[in-house]
Amino acid sequence: MKRLIFSLLFVFGTFCSIAQRMENFFIAMPEGIIVQLEEAWRKDLVELYKSGKTATLENTMQGKSTLLKLTDNYLLLQSTGRSTVEMKLLPLINNTYIICMITTVYAPVADSRVVFYTTDWKILPAEELYTPVTADWFLKDDAGHFFGESFDMKPISDIFLVKYSIDAESNTLTAEYTTPLYLDEESRKKALPFLKDTPKVYEWRLSRFE
Repeated sequence: MKRLIFSLLFVFGTFCSIAQRMENFFIAMPEGIIVQLEEAWRKDLVELYKSGKTATLENTMQGKSTLLKLTDNYLLLQSTGRSTVEMKLLPLINNTYIICMITTVYAPVADSRVVFYTTDWKILPAEELYTPVTADWFLKDDAGHFFGESFDMKPISDIFLVKYSIDAESNTLTAEYTTPLYLDEESRKKALPFLKDTPKVYEWRLSRFE
């Protein structure tokens, strides 16, 4: 499968270095990936941001979209009032990159979807590029010893919500367990002693998050 990924990158990711900037990929994004923004509006947002103005425009969903941060390899977009999009260029070999895109919806608790693309916006098999965190990872090592005696697992096992974010400066991916925020106050207080108080952090290792 990794051979397939690198073959796709060879075919679709051979842009010259001057073009390998996030703003170019954002503007060239196919219609429908971010349904609220057509190409002309994405271009306008970039121009507003680069001019130092507030980069906010009305979108097709009759709301507003704001470009919050843009660097050569990172973008943060408030796509709607209740959703964000993060994009990061991740380096491979021979000056090639892939795009990691994280869409987070706040409804009301944050929950994310992670997708990977070539720089020509061909989707890549996510399972080859990272292993999604599971609810079990967030349990303390000794949590199972107490569950049968004092804790009902059902409230946190019925639904799994996680917020992913990628660092603008480094190639680290962070997963935060947001299911507890979805619980009522009593259930949350009971659950927290059994949960780790730190997120899971992945590091980009040339061709995969580990």
